[in-house]
Amino acid sequence: MTTSGVANFNLDFSEIAEEAYERCGIELRTGYDLRTARRSMNLLLVEMANRGINLWTVEEGAIALLNGQATYNLPVDTVDLLDHVVRTGSGANQTDINISRISEPTYSTIPNKNATGRPIQIYIQRLSGATEPTGIANPRVTVWPVPQGESYTLVYWRLRRIQNVNGATNTLDIPFRFLNCMIAGLSYYLSMKINDVNPARIPALKADYMEQLQLAMDEDRERAPIRFVPRSMFY
Repeated sequence: MTTSGVANFNLDFSEIAEEAYERCGIELRTGYDLRTARRSMNLLLVEMANRGINLWTVEEGAIALLNGQATYNLPVDTVDLLDHVVRTGSGANQTDINISRISEPTYSTIPNKNATGRPIQIYIQRLSGATEPTGIANPRVTVWPVPQGESYTLVYWRLRRIQNVNGATNTLDIPFRFLNCMIAGLSYYLSMKINDVNPARIPALKADYMEQLQLAMDEDRERAPIRFVPRSMFY
């Protein structure tokens, strides 16, 4: 006997839904069964955005800062920013300078919001990304001081939304390590709204989902060493 020589196992959404229904003790029979499973899966993916930092959704981006402009839109699917620097120069002369994130109350107390210079602080507005009467409410950032003089680039590392499931042949926008977790989660979600599911199964399906989620989240972590440096304290 020999091994397959490949390690690319994955499931499209129709197979994921079928597995989830079977774990509920019923069969996927109709187009509506698949549609309601797809809706539940997209809600489950929304839940994942609230579970913490999903490392596979971390992306780097950059915005060229313009003289006299303080506020800039982020991509509409941005959940939050993890880190941000102001970059000057390029190539061997490139320098990245860390800027501090401040809250709305702190930004509101800055006496002169139109002061110019190299930005040292950033205020992030986590807007919904929804369509409004005046346009799309993109998440946005405001830097302070207002850029002036030199050529500055805001470089950031963001968390983006997990992509939707829009069809039965789609695969999930997740690492393979989360596949069992998402099936367990979908099984639990389905069990709460399908009358044919034996109510006695629901606690077991929830427990399985919690276990698989914990396993996946424990593995999806940063493995680089963390170094804490104490700062001097002045009283």
